[in-house]
Amino acid sequence: MAFFSKLKERLFKSSSKLDEGLEAIVDEAGATEPVAAETLVADAQPSQAATKATPPAPEADKPTGILDRLVGRASAAEQRRTLDDDMLEQLEELLISADMGVDTALRVTANMAEGRLGKKLSAREIKELLAAEVARVMEQVAKPMPIYAHRPQVVLVVGVNGSGKTTTIGKLASQFKAAGKNVVIAAGDTFRAAAVEQLQVWGDRAGVPVLTAPEGSDPASLAYDAMTRAQEEGADLLMIDTAGRLQNRADLMEELSKIIRVIRKKDETAPHNTLLVLDATTGQNALSQVETFQKLADVSGLVMTKLDGTAKGGVLVALADKFALPIHAIGVGEQIDDLAPFDPEEFAAALTGLDQS
Repeated sequence: MAFFSKLKERLFKSSSKLDEGLEAIVDEAGATEPVAAETLVADAQPSQAATKATPPAPEADKPTGILDRLVGRASAAEQRRTLDDDMLEQLEELLISADMGVDTALRVTANMAEGRLGKKLSAREIKELLAAEVARVMEQVAKPMPIYAHRPQVVLVVGVNGSGKTTTIGKLASQFKAAGKNVVIAAGDTFRAAAVEQLQVWGDRAGVPVLTAPEGSDPASLAYDAMTRAQEEGADLLMIDTAGRLQNRADLMEELSKIIRVIRKKDETAPHNTLLVLDATTGQNALSQVETFQKLADVSGLVMTKLDGTAKGGVLVALADKFALPIHAIGVGEQIDDLAPFDPEEFAAALTGLDQS
């Protein structure tokens, strides 16, 4: 629950919070239907005789009795709105603004409306419906990275510049090491000295060796040498960092293809996992990144970082809906415990602003 609290706290920093938007949609109706209050009124109806004997009370600007005050409170707490086409259109627009994408937003709202058109719903009920639908979409992809008996298990980590690959590798390596795995890291981003230094810091922290090469060296050659060492040392996992690739740069993408060809000379089944690290702040652009990398590197799973930035989070739902690729972990910060396995119910609750007990 500690990670859920952090996720809920950090998921949105922008003013267009999804939960606030849902509240505003219901508030726009300007009508209330206090269920609890109606129950109280029904239970408190006086007898017919008492009604005849008691003159009507004078109207007052403000409720003065206990029952009136209860009714007033319930009205404020249970404002409701009829679920109709206009409300659905507003919900769709809100979800699209939260980076959920048009197709996914339409599917989600259609499922929410099934069997409920014409019914009056409170903001809380709409949040619960949305959270349930989001969790349903995400359940199919919430899977930890598989660990195989094959040694070494080669994990290739790819992504565009600035997506958080290096930090993700360091955190995963540290977590696997803490779980008793023998881990080796290959600093394959040979074009950025800062990336190599960052991995070395994480390696020192976790007690994991980091293999490096001179700046500007061939990353495919380093990957080959790293596989040789990992095999000789009987390592459980070899995690290979790669330089940030822009999916519209054919030359950079070809270098990634070369790394894959070279490591398959050592093990034709490698890489056993290809993790695509995505930056949540890129929004819908993440979908085009998945399409490109999936064709080139046969992506086996996703890690979403920077959900503590200005991201609106809905892109993760769009990714699950469109590609159904496993989401292994999500990150909401720079600390080692800020990368955690993806939990669909916790994510859905944080996304919609629901409390989770």
